[in-house]
Amino acid sequence: MPTLLEFSDLNGWDDDDHDAALSVFVKTCDRMDGFEWPQLCGVAKNHTDGRAFFELFFKPVLIEDGAAPLFTGYFEPELNGSRTRSSRYRYPIYAKPDDFTVGAPYLSRREIANGALSGRGLEIVWVDDAVELFFLQVQGSGRVRLDDGTMTRVGYAGKNGHTYRSIGRELVRRGTYDAHQVSAEVIKNWVRRNPVEGQELLNHNPSFVFFRERQELHADLGPIGAMSRSITTMRSIAVDPVTTPLGAPVWIEKLGETPLNRLMVAQDTGSAIKGAQRADIFYGTGDAAGSEAGRIKDGGRMIVLLPIQLAYGLLEQVTG
Repeated sequence: MPTLLEFSDLNGWDDDDHDAALSVFVKTCDRMDGFEWPQLCGVAKNHTDGRAFFELFFKPVLIEDGAAPLFTGYFEPELNGSRTRSSRYRYPIYAKPDDFTVGAPYLSRREIANGALSGRGLEIVWVDDAVELFFLQVQGSGRVRLDDGTMTRVGYAGKNGHTYRSIGRELVRRGTYDAHQVSAEVIKNWVRRNPVEGQELLNHNPSFVFFRERQELHADLGPIGAMSRSITTMRSIAVDPVTTPLGAPVWIEKLGETPLNRLMVAQDTGSAIKGAQRADIFYGTGDAAGSEAGRIKDGGRMIVLLPIQLAYGLLEQVTG
């Protein structure tokens, strides 16, 4: 159910950096569909006052579907790697095999870990940590800092068609941890302390992701989001595109230990991001970003900024 608000209803609106939000909006607005969005995109590219732009052309709309609001965080992993295999760098990031068919079950994680793809020249790079590689697959993209001082990026190219199984839930099922104790860092540390059992735990999840190298991306830019453009640390969010248009500005009021009131842009999606009041905040690249993102599981509310015509049209559709 949509509710039209005023900008004065948005907590902290006066204190945000609206120009920063405008620059992020401009990065993807030319990829938006419809009649109103392309027109606004043209105006945005020649506008220098972010706050005036948003307040003049948009209306805040609170869209609710009955589900409790939830904000989480995500990040881009950064791994250590090498172009050649060694005793340190022995875990391969694989490119998509030529006999791979989208939607059809392929080799399982266990089979691949046991060498089913060895000798086929599919290794993009080799990394030094099996569990970091596992979480790279969970995130779907990342950077690899190579031993020659260069950097490369890898992005999602496909998965093997097996159902994802949570290894965190498996540790709880085994009685290793209680549910409230499990986090990405806890899992990583447990696998490193128990390398043999740890690999068996990773193999519990048969789903496996293949990658492709993204050399065209500058190392200083963010990973590619759902709109085929780089996303921006602490300004891009993943949303449910069924309820929130991709590319739309979204005002978030996140509660929790680190409250956040900020104008974001909906530039990404995620399989777990479902519902009108659900968003995943992009916290950046590397371990520090991952640590911060992993702690986020907060309530609050999110308000979509829609072009004025669309906002009133949405309200008319609902009220009849």
